[in-house]
Amino acid sequence: MLLSLHIENVAVIKSVDLDFDCGFTALTGETGAGKSIIIDSINLILGAKADRELIRTGEDSLSVGALFGELSKGARAIISRAGVNTDEDGNIYIQRSVRCDGKSQIRINGQGVSLAVLKMIAPALLTIHGQNDTGSLLDSECHLELVDIFGGVQEVLEEYRSVYSELDSVRKNIKAVSELESQRELKREMLEYQIKDIEALALHPGEEEELVDKKVKLKNSEKILKNSEFVYKALRGSEKGSVSYLIDKSISALSQISGVVSEYSKFADRLREISYEIEDISEEVYAVVDDMESSSEETLDAIEDRLDKLTKLKRKYGLTVEEILAFAENARSELAMLENSEALLRELKKKEKCAYDKAVELADKLHSERTRAAAELEAGVKAALEFLDMPKVAFFAKLRECRDGELMLLDKNGYDKIEFYISANRGAEAQPISKIASGGELARIMLALKGEIAEKDGTSTIIFDEIDSGVSGKTARKIGHKMMSLARGGQVFCVTHSAQIASLADTHFLISKSDVNGKTETAVARLDYSGRVNELSRILGGINVTDSQRDAAIDMLDRKDN
Repeated sequence: MLLSLHIENVAVIKSVDLDFDCGFTALTGETGAGKSIIIDSINLILGAKADRELIRTGEDSLSVGALFGELSKGARAIISRAGVNTDEDGNIYIQRSVRCDGKSQIRINGQGVSLAVLKMIAPALLTIHGQNDTGSLLDSECHLELVDIFGGVQEVLEEYRSVYSELDSVRKNIKAVSELESQRELKREMLEYQIKDIEALALHPGEEEELVDKKVKLKNSEKILKNSEFVYKALRGSEKGSVSYLIDKSISALSQISGVVSEYSKFADRLREISYEIEDISEEVYAVVDDMESSSEETLDAIEDRLDKLTKLKRKYGLTVEEILAFAENARSELAMLENSEALLRELKKKEKCAYDKAVELADKLHSERTRAAAELEAGVKAALEFLDMPKVAFFAKLRECRDGELMLLDKNGYDKIEFYISANRGAEAQPISKIASGGELARIMLALKGEIAEKDGTSTIIFDEIDSGVSGKTARKIGHKMMSLARGGQVFCVTHSAQIASLADTHFLISKSDVNGKTETAVARLDYSGRVNELSRILGGINVTDSQRDAAIDMLDRKDN
């Protein structure tokens, strides 16, 4: 239930703090006093759009806070799934602020949360219904949900949705494979061509770099040969003038006198090391020269041709040899899957049949439960509407199976569609509720429906915003009695202009406005018995209240049983 509400700098409200009790609470006041502002503030707590136009003139921000306690088991489960923790008393405090720049901040028990989290948990805490807020009643998509709540089919529905999710996944796979199958030959030809095109060149990783390097060497072969030959001859090529010959002679000379000068032995050893290095260099240079001599213009043309073919492959399959080879590997895998698609399709269709049969079995259970629930809901709503002075209105919850011949057309809710119909007069043909119900009728039908499902939807706090509009006298009194009955199991608020309804409330708040320091301010006060008499008399009499109107107000307060 809603334990307390704090509103600060919202439109004409500077600051209001309210504490609430369980049971039936009425909120009344003159038109324009600020009743709608309180509803707007509560809607912010429920996740409504944060409109900076609501910020009080001259202020930088607005703030709304609501404390909820005595939470139902269902509400606690939803709050837990949203990742929010209650405080040590099992309560949650929701605070929302909006700044002039349009930025909004949401905190639950001091923890910052997203708007998505707030919208997830808010419906489990409080719902608002108004004459212009009967969307769930006009939207046939919501009718099935209302019947499911009334019938308590959530457990079977969750089991069904799990199976349906598997079925839906298999069907998506079948669609993907079937689309592939429809283009099978064309796709096969294309893949085979791509694989053959790449394999024809017999590429290997790093080949492009090797070819480019070889091409550069061949183009500079004359210079390489000339300089390589010079180096080879200088190192080893000349018998008496080469570096190797002179080093060998130097080693011999050093060795001859090493017995006299011992250091020369070390010099000879160092020269031998140099001699070995020169020998290696000369051999490698000779190998290059030998290779260059075996090269020809024909070899260069072959390299140019291969690089040209590689460039063409790069335009089609990848920027590098490695990417081209990866493309070919993927094409082979896709071709293998294509070749196995018939077997895969057969296997998927077997899985689909199994999942479909299981889903239909559970959908049949849902259908049976919904048939029972729809009949019980019809009877309950009809009785409630009769009590609310709508005896000629007949209410129907029409259940329809969706099928194509013997095939049941399943969705996440089964194969059922439910739409609420009413017949406004005895003998008149029933039509969808959205087509023929007036605003006043919709309000009372919503009240009747809410009365039937209140104990089952997990929401213990309900606000009715002027749903009594357009009715008065005995009918209004009956609406009040219905709210009284509904409040026994939780907490009901009613924003009303009806004395017949307000007098039945356990608690009565008066919303008024006045000028304070040149600015309009709205105030909210809990009325005592005397205050309630005055307010009910005002509603009954307007500007000039008579003694008879005060007597009528007292009579309404003292005689709540009629």
